Amino acid sequence: MDKHNLTKEYSNGEVTVVWQASKCSHSANCVKNLSAVFQPQTQPWIKMENASSAEIVSTVGKCPSGALSIK
Repeated sequence: MDKHNLTKEYSNGEVTVVWQASKCSHSANCVKNLSAVFQPQTQPWIKMENASSAEIVSTVGKCPSGALSIK
């Protein structure tokens, strides 16, 4: 699979975060804003159970590249 076209979805049953690898600029805004959820050194790197849906939605909204979105 081409890593640049990779899209992954992470859900907590309430909201789903969509991550598009090709758009990611690695600004680390997600990690800086909500490190309990966004942990790029682990697999899976998005831990939806570690914060409220509102906190996750707020942090995803700060993604400058649009690599993270809510579905």
